[in-house]
Amino acid sequence: MDTNTTLNYQKWINEKNLDEQTKIELFKMKDDEAKINDCFYKDLSFGTGGLRGIIGVGSNRMNIYTVRKASQGLANYLLKSFDQPACSIAYDSRNYSKEFAYQAAKVLSSNGVKVYLYETLEPTPVLSFTVRYLNTNAGIVITASHNPAEYNGYKVYGEDG
Repeated sequence: MDTNTTLNYQKWINEKNLDEQTKIELFKMKDDEAKINDCFYKDLSFGTGGLRGIIGVGSNRMNIYTVRKASQGLANYLLKSFDQPACSIAYDSRNYSKEFAYQAAKVLSSNGVKVYLYETLEPTPVLSFTVRYLNTNAGIVITASHNPAEYNGYKVYGEDG
């Protein structure tokens, strides 16, 4: 295991503000170098339209922490680019989609971005329409599209939907 992976894992395990379940999962993997490596060797990165990855603990996984990080980045961009930024958010029926959508909404709204969050499951095309209909500056849909059930994703759309 390389030094950066070890440091990334240590940063997570020493974080005081983690939820209890994440702490438990981190301690369970402490002796499993292969698992630590897979979960921490890199940060999830934006691909076509956004983030997509296996749900779980670590920087290379979809979880509330990677969603918050991506949402903070989007908030930074929106605040820099627009006078009164707004973002529409939708989610599908995948595992943790609703929770991830709420986490994204919390980060954006705590930064002063106006958020329109669907209360019910909606498919990606509805989010695309909503961005244009409400004239928001961005949109987020929590979905992993066609990927297997252990995946989820965070897709970002511009003001053109």
